Amino acid sequence: MSSKERPTLGGTRIKTRKRNIAAPLDPAAFADAVVQIYLDNAGDLELIAKSIESSDLNFSRYGDTFFEVLFTGGRTQPGTTKPDEGERHSYSIIDCEAKRESIIPSVIYIQKILRRRPFLIKNLENVTRRFLQSLELFEENERKKLAIFTALAFSQKLSGLPPETVFQPMLKDNLVAKGIVLTFITDFFKEYLVDNSLDDLIAILKRGKVEDQLLEFFPSGKRTDEGFSEHFTKEGLIPLVEYNEKKMFEVRLKDMKSALTAQIAEEVDISEVIENVKQQVKDAKLPEIEVVRVLWDVLMDAVQWSGKNQQQNANSALRQVKTWAGLLNIFCTSGKLELELMYKVQMQCYEDAKLMKLFPEIIRSLYDQDVLAEDTILHWFSKGTNTKGRQTFVKALEPFVNWLEEAEEEE
Repeated sequence: MSSKERPTLGGTRIKTRKRNIAAPLDPAAFADAVVQIYLDNAGDLELIAKSIESSDLNFSRYGDTFFEVLFTGGRTQPGTTKPDEGERHSYSIIDCEAKRESIIPSVIYIQKILRRRPFLIKNLENVTRRFLQSLELFEENERKKLAIFTALAFSQKLSGLPPETVFQPMLKDNLVAKGIVLTFITDFFKEYLVDNSLDDLIAILKRGKVEDQLLEFFPSGKRTDEGFSEHFTKEGLIPLVEYNEKKMFEVRLKDMKSALTAQIAEEVDISEVIENVKQQVKDAKLPEIEVVRVLWDVLMDAVQWSGKNQQQNANSALRQVKTWAGLLNIFCTSGKLELELMYKVQMQCYEDAKLMKLFPEIIRSLYDQDVLAEDTILHWFSKGTNTKGRQTFVKALEPFVNWLEEAEEEE
C-alpha cells in the first residue's frame, strides 16, 4: 500500500513551545547600581527613594542584596556580614551615628520602599535574621546601631519585621555566652521604651515567644532572678525589673499551689505537707498574706461539693476545715493574717451561691479549731472593710458574735 501524506492547511504556521530562559543572576551589578544611586544623591534619602522608584532595577530578584546595601553600604559575602568586592557608600545604617535621630530617617525610608514594593517584606526579614544571627561579626558600636534601628522599626510599626525574626535568631549559645545578646537586647529595650509603654514591650515579647525566656538572654553564669534585677536596675529599666519580679512571684505561687493540690489529693500526712509548704515559702520568699490566700483556695478547691444540698456542702466544708486546721494555724500567725482569711471566706461565700449560707458555720468552725481568734472575728464584725455581701454575712454571724460577747462578759 502506498502511504498517504497527512493533509495540511496551506499557509498555516506551526507553533513551537517557547522555553523560559532565566536571565543570569548578577547581584553584584544590582548592588553597584543601588550604591551609585546613594552616591549620586549624596545620601539624601528623599532623593534616593525617588530615584529608586523611577529605576528599572530588578528588586523582585535582588531584594536581599538591596537591604544589604541599605544596612552596610554594599554587598556582604554569602553567609557573613563581611564586605564583598564592589562599590560601597558611606550612608548606611551602620555608618551613621548611634543615635535615634540619625537612624530614624532610615526606618521611614524603608517604610516608603515597602509601601511601593510590599514583596520586599520577606527580604527585609531574611537580611535582619541573618545579621542578628551573626552579631559577633559586627563591631560593638555597629551592634548598638542595629539595636536602635530594630527598636525604632517596632516603635514606628515598620511592616515586615515580625518579633520572632528579631528575638529567636539571637538565642544562639555562642552569642549568649559572650554577652553580646544581653547588650543588644538591653539597647533595644532602652530605645523602645523611650516612646512606648512597658505593656507595648511585653506584647512584642509575647509575639516573639520570648516573654517567658528573658533569662535566656543572659550568659549561664548570670542567669538568675537576682542577676536579672541587678543588670536592668543598673541600666535604669526599673519597670522591667518590677514586671519580672511580679511574674516570678506569680510562677512561685502557682508552683506552690500545684504542689499543695497534689499532696492533698494524695492524702499526704499533714505534718509532711506543713514542712513542704514551709520550705517553699522560705525558698521563694513568699509573703505570708499570699500564702494564707493560696492555702484557703487550695483547701476549698479540694472539697467535693454536692450541688444544691446545703447540709452535705456544709459537712464537706467543715470536715475540710477540721482536717487541715493545723496547716492554717501554722501560717495564720497574726490578727492581720486571720482577718485576711476571713475576707477569703467572705469572698468565696459571696461568689458561690451554694456557699452563701455556710459563712457563719465556717467561721464558727475556724474559731473552734483555734485558727481565728475572738478579737479577729469581732473586728471583722464591727469594722470589716470588704463590702461584698457584708450586710448579709454580718446578719448571719450576729448570733455567734452575741454568744462570743456574752461569754466574754461572763468571764
